[in-house]
Amino acid sequence: MVCLINETSASDGDIFPYMFRQAGIGTLIGKRTWGGVVGITGRGPLLDGGTVFVPEFATASSDGKFVIEGHGVDPDIVVENDPASVITGRDPQLERGIAEIMKALDANPKKLPARPPDPVKTPAR
Repeated sequence: MVCLINETSASDGDIFPYMFRQAGIGTLIGKRTWGGVVGITGRGPLLDGGTVFVPEFATASSDGKFVIEGHGVDPDIVVENDPASVITGRDPQLERGIAEIMKALDANPKKLPARPPDPVKTPAR
């Protein structure tokens, strides 16, 4: 599997690829994510109509260290969706993701199991 990421990914778009990498599921392709994962909670309105938001929770690694915030998640393979490609209808990140999947399938082809015989559902006489 591959996971496509880019610089506008934030919050769950940061956490998902981080966990994808931690689980060893596959390759991250694209650009480094934005790096904003600290969650905020509103604390009610102020007299002047404003609102106070308090940062309250963030993502931590299994060893108890805060991760992602302020940096994001780096891709294994850097690919930019440049404006010229996007304008012409191309998606270089998706194209590279498909190329990586095809390369992996060629290197380790899978074969479907043979179809079993049809079941006999009539009682024997």
